Amino acid sequence: MAFVLQLLIALLIFVVVLGGGVSILRLLGRGQPTPPPAGEMRKVNLRYRCDICGAELRMTLADEEMPEAPRHCQDEMRLVTPVE
Repeated sequence: MAFVLQLLIALLIFVVVLGGGVSILRLLGRGQPTPPPAGEMRKVNLRYRCDICGAELRMTLADEEMPEAPRHCQDEMRLVTPVE
């Protein structure tokens, strides 16, 4: 009787692991999402710096002319490019 119970538990674990693996492979097999329609992204030339660690970021495309500052080290980065 104990052998049958162990076999059922092993079969259940196998089905759960197999289902998880198949779902992950389906997600990977979907491919790239379609890009946004032309004209929605704007060219910008903004540079940001993290005050905590000094990391710098250059933003070249954004969905608006003056986008919200990105976050780094759990804090907003500081804009260092002069705004025209």
